[in-house]
Amino acid sequence: MTTVVELQLIADPNAWRSAGFFVDPSDTLRFGGIRVRCIAPSEGSVAGITSWTLADAPDATVSAIDGLVTNHADAPDLSQPAVTHPNGVTGIDHLVIYTPNLEVTCDAIAAATDAPLKRIREVGPLRQGFHRLGELIIEVVSFPEVAVESATFWGLALNAVNLDAMFDTYGDNVMSKPKNAVQPGRQISSFREGAGLGPPVAAMTVHSR
Repeated sequence: MTTVVELQLIADPNAWRSAGFFVDPSDTLRFGGIRVRCIAPSEGSVAGITSWTLADAPDATVSAIDGLVTNHADAPDLSQPAVTHPNGVTGIDHLVIYTPNLEVTCDAIAAATDAPLKRIREVGPLRQGFHRLGELIIEVVSFPEVAVESATFWGLALNAVNLDAMFDTYGDNVMSKPKNAVQPGRQISSFREGAGLGPPVAAMTVHSR
């Protein structure tokens, strides 16, 4: 089974630390079996997710999936103790990819990973396709109001134990006040752009099931 073992993003690792995440000395966060590696911004760089690293993909020579920069590595050692983030985040719920053509991008992901398209959800002009790569849900989005020329890594949704406690601790300058999410029984909060996490990042309460 193909899994995502690392995401690389341009962001200040100290901004993640200030938002209550544990970032190790190599500027890497760990969520279950997925590493998030921060690359400090430099002049001319654009904050955001730049690439992903896959393990056990059918073809380890693939360097791009519909334009998404792709690396390959061995699966992580899951016997390591789990990382506890001070803010209560427990893992990554899903990775968002925006695309001008949902079918093309989803077909490319399926071909490169053997992870089939699970379903397509349509709400007006918004279209979402879903894949699962190990513990990570991949949400591929096509939406006219977000114009992209090619498939683009967009943002992350994280799982958190208690959003109200996070908000009380880190405040309105770091994250928005929790509100009901689209998924029944869940809440969601977005980290402010000024928090400096790089890509858009949201936190959601975990599934009740």
